[in-house]
Amino acid sequence: MQPKELQSILSAGLLSFPVTDFDAEGNFNQAGYIKRLEWLAPYGASALFAAGGTGEFFSITPNEYTGIIKTAVDTCRGKVPILAGAGGPTRQAIAYAQEAERVGAHGILLLPHYLTEASQDGLIRHVEEVCKSVDFGVVVYNRGACRLTADSLEKLADRNPNLIGFKDGIGDIELMVSIWRRMGDRFSYLGGLPTAEVYAAAYKALGVPVYSSAVFNFMPKLAMDFYHAIAANDSAAQNKMLDEFFLPYLEIRNRKAGYAVSIVKAGAKIAGYDAGPVRAPLTDLTEEEVAMLAKLMKAQGPQ
Repeated sequence: MQPKELQSILSAGLLSFPVTDFDAEGNFNQAGYIKRLEWLAPYGASALFAAGGTGEFFSITPNEYTGIIKTAVDTCRGKVPILAGAGGPTRQAIAYAQEAERVGAHGILLLPHYLTEASQDGLIRHVEEVCKSVDFGVVVYNRGACRLTADSLEKLADRNPNLIGFKDGIGDIELMVSIWRRMGDRFSYLGGLPTAEVYAAAYKALGVPVYSSAVFNFMPKLAMDFYHAIAANDSAAQNKMLDEFFLPYLEIRNRKAGYAVSIVKAGAKIAGYDAGPVRAPLTDLTEEEVAMLAKLMKAQGPQ
């Protein structure tokens, strides 16, 4: 798949990040992951991101990475495009990107480099070195230590034709507007704040109609219903789902740092697709919180 073709796909529809299945000992569970992907693929997501943030990329070892990405590619071949998470220090990010390309992924989401602060010049160099190391499409994730400006993105776009997407996980409206107005249709733009449904209408008004849904992992029908309500500008339907599910869901998610991933794995287990525990330093929901989530999910009806 050529980068521009991937960009076109990412410019419409709902995206999602499948959780990564682990067994009781915390090792990669390939059979469970295949079952999950086979369940989710027919629901209509435009693309799936394997080993992304919700997929606990930050806790996956290089030895596990190949198997996870290849499993996603092989399982979803002909059904839905797969982008792989890649990140960390520049040379490590390059190694992940090249491995994802080797095993057949259609592109990468370039996650932040994590701990070390960097200047805009340093961020430009980091992203550019990753882009130039592969031929397929790259989507850069503005979040945490990676906070690219409109000026930096313009330089990167001029030098790297395969940089085709920008995902915002910061929520700085002024920055987002400046980037969108500067870059126009040079990129596909993805909303990437945790529980993106809460921000979806506002981001669509900014010119960012596409977002990634973590809830799709365990309530795919509800996630697609909400996306269709956003696409149709159906405020009544959006507000009903926000009031009945998403805002109560946030009350559980916000109880503890890291629960944006943990609550998704809990939801998957309740839905009958147990993905195992989260890896340290994340922690799983308590029994009380799982019961609260189960009650909330049951009230939404069959998925």
